[in-house]
Amino acid sequence: MNLKKRTENEKEFDAWEEIKDGGRIYFFKIAGKYGWKSKYLKEVDGSENTVRFWQEIFDENNMLREFHNKYPFDEGHKKI
Repeated sequence: MNLKKRTENEKEFDAWEEIKDGGRIYFFKIAGKYGWKSKYLKEVDGSENTVRFWQEIFDENNMLREFHNKYPFDEGHKKI
């Protein structure tokens, strides 16, 4: 495990959860206009290498409305 990367990720993201393979999913939320919210998530492996990075957008009723894969391939926003 890369302790320097882990420390950087912990500073950048508000929270995280441990996953099976020894990795983590880091995340933070941002309040948007009209009551909508955006959640950014970063999945890392046990060595703290980024596996995936994506954004989820929720409406004022906390229902997932859009999804945006950003890494490893930027697929643009997809409405749900």
